[in-house]
Amino acid sequence: MNETIKTILYNWMEKKLPEIIPRDINLEPYITTTPRKIIVITGFRRVGKTYLLFGLVEKLLKNKTKEELVYINFDDERIPEQTSFLTDLLPTIKQTLTKKTSYLFLDEIQDMPQWNKWLRRIYDSEEINIFITGSSSKVSSHEIPTELRGRCLEIQVFPLSFNEFLKFKNINIKIKQLPYEENQEATILKSLDEYLYYGGMPEVVLAPESLKFDILQQYYGTVVRKDIIERFNIKNEEGLKAMIRLLLNSKQYSISKLYDTMKSLQYQIGKTTILNYLNYVETSYFLYSIPIFSYKIKDQMQYPRKHYFIDTGFINCLSTRHTKDMGRLYENIVAINLLRTQTQKGNNIFYWKDQRGKEVDFVIKDEIQVKQLIQVCSDIENYDTRKREINALIKASDHLKCKDLLIITNDFHDTQKVKGKTIAFKPLYSWLLEK
Repeated sequence: MNETIKTILYNWMEKKLPEIIPRDINLEPYITTTPRKIIVITGFRRVGKTYLLFGLVEKLLKNKTKEELVYINFDDERIPEQTSFLTDLLPTIKQTLTKKTSYLFLDEIQDMPQWNKWLRRIYDSEEINIFITGSSSKVSSHEIPTELRGRCLEIQVFPLSFNEFLKFKNINIKIKQLPYEENQEATILKSLDEYLYYGGMPEVVLAPESLKFDILQQYYGTVVRKDIIERFNIKNEEGLKAMIRLLLNSKQYSISKLYDTMKSLQYQIGKTTILNYLNYVETSYFLYSIPIFSYKIKDQMQYPRKHYFIDTGFINCLSTRHTKDMGRLYENIVAINLLRTQTQKGNNIFYWKDQRGKEVDFVIKDEIQVKQLIQVCSDIENYDTRKREINALIKASDHLKCKDLLIITNDFHDTQKVKGKTIAFKPLYSWLLEK
């Protein structure tokens, strides 16, 4: 085992760091925390967690040597999934390297046996700053093992924001310059179309157009196989995949509706199993669900949940629809950006619906009150659609006592008074960039 660890260490010492495109996520403030914490970077596979670590290593190397910064990728096929590897890791590092290691970067450690107990021991016994990543909720704040409670600080990483997408495409936009010049707006709208269609997974953004969907399909195959089927030992693989296909082609679900549809398609699968499968898909960060707004927990559990995929590229490359559903793509983009920004602030996200079917896409609430109501409408010029969206927003505003009302549109920018309430209209690209 020691020889394997030494080989991996020597490979790391010789490794040339890849070219890093800076993102809006800055890990430098977490280099030292008081009290000291294990920094846990979570998120869907291939969203850029490893590159964030490399970016931090690159900055640290200005004042430190490679020997002080050890990086281990646990997806390396040379590493056996055995507790002995972890047990031998630190002693071998100390024997092999001449300088004291002050930073440990542990990539995808969650599948190693007893990783949590080992990490707790290292945290308690060594003065080492530890950064770990994980593509599974095993390492998230929701599932973090008891041994590590209170010792970890989680940073969740999403695909590229629209602002980051423009950086990756070398498109320079003066974000604070509103309204945009005509030629600049045309560039932004063209970029937004690509962002909506192919999504914001970093490798996909940089890939030639002919390869984008192939890469997304490979990601999908990997996450279904490794993070769902293998992790949870699922036997009914076809049932799981059929359920995911149904979700890719719908905007919201209830367990009963999914069960009835699966049954009509001749899949032998029970409601409890469907509920478990949904939880498994969410633990992989592939899917997020949003409950209905209610002060009653029972209602939140019983009513259908609206679901959103981590990246719109998956909807377009995996859905069986032959035309783009722009309304759905707009709403999915807004949902992921709300999850990116609002959950970091400690806010909760819901949707609202009354007994007559009036619906508001997003309700933003802190611990005390509803802070904002958001409608997403890609075709606000249609009179009936506009009337429906505004009426639902006004009704929810009265019911939830919220004055901050927003409708996200395709290209309409305005502020209007309706029934004594002020409604802001913003184009999607403008809202995305100001976030």
